[in-house]
Amino acid sequence: MFSGAPRGEAASSSDAASGKSPRNLNLRRWRRSWPPPKLPESSEAVAPRRTPVAPLLAPQASPASPRAFSRLVRPLIFTVGFTGCSFGAAAIWQYESLKSRVQTYFDELRADWLEKLRPQKRGDVRKEINQWWNSLSEGQRTVTGIITANVVVFLCWRVPSLQRSMIKYFTANPASKTLCSPMLLSTFSHFSFLHMAANMYVLWSFSSSAVSMLGREQFMAVYLSAGVVSSFASYVCKTATGRFGPSLGASGAIMTVLAAVCTKMPEAKLAIIFLPMFSFTAANALKAIVAMDTAGVVLGWRFFDHAAHLGGALFGVWYILFGHELIWKNREPFVKLWHDLRTGGGPGGGDGSDGGTGAA
Repeated sequence: MFSGAPRGEAASSSDAASGKSPRNLNLRRWRRSWPPPKLPESSEAVAPRRTPVAPLLAPQASPASPRAFSRLVRPLIFTVGFTGCSFGAAAIWQYESLKSRVQTYFDELRADWLEKLRPQKRGDVRKEINQWWNSLSEGQRTVTGIITANVVVFLCWRVPSLQRSMIKYFTANPASKTLCSPMLLSTFSHFSFLHMAANMYVLWSFSSSAVSMLGREQFMAVYLSAGVVSSFASYVCKTATGRFGPSLGASGAIMTVLAAVCTKMPEAKLAIIFLPMFSFTAANALKAIVAMDTAGVVLGWRFFDHAAHLGGALFGVWYILFGHELIWKNREPFVKLWHDLRTGGGPGGGDGSDGGTGAA
């Protein structure tokens, strides 16, 4: 049916006719063709053996590498926006406080009159608390809320079921997926009791001077902004050096308060709590702190977040020298806008002069 036989069959027929065994001939041919010819390296026959291994050996390119400075764009925007909102809210707070000061004065007179009419009770806990509260300075009363918030967050660290959320939202790390909110929340976060106690003691010690110098509204704006600014400084340093890790604590914001007081009152005498016999000026203390934190950043010390400390200190110096005039002194247009919105914007609504007084 076919016009020709296959080549193998033809060879078998001729070998059979010559009396040679087909198996011996095939073995001789196999030996002559050994070793088999090498395939070129570019041949597709080799490719299937490499494809399963290549993805495992190749570096996995992340769409947003932690070392990429592009990850700092959102934290930078958050820092600028939060700082502006803090000072805007502080200006409104001061305006509302001044508006209600007259009413508060009459309320206090009425409370004193009723206190005289009521019979005095010995051992009244509420009265003791009120007396203690009134004995505090305005600065100490202002930072009491900050200290309370730090204590609450410290207790939350002791709840096992909250550990994952605490690490995610209350520690600042530029390698984390959550970047912005921890910049503020980590300022109120302490895992060690000694860390929290030391920070709160320094804050309590400098609160009276700082609040009397800035006023409680401006002080709160500076403190909250300092927490975010110091966290951003830590982000920049960790991203530049590649040494990532979580940071927490109020040290950066407290460094801003300390630096602001030392810049405003450089001749003030300071002393260390454990060494009260040695005193030094505030200016020398600030220079020593900045020098130590600068050395920590350059040498890569890891015990403290020196970048956050240095960022907070520099922010405090900048605010006293330039920021106060640049930000707080120029709040009048914003306060007038708020006054117009609050009073309906009528021509008789006032000229916003209520917001123009307060701490300089």
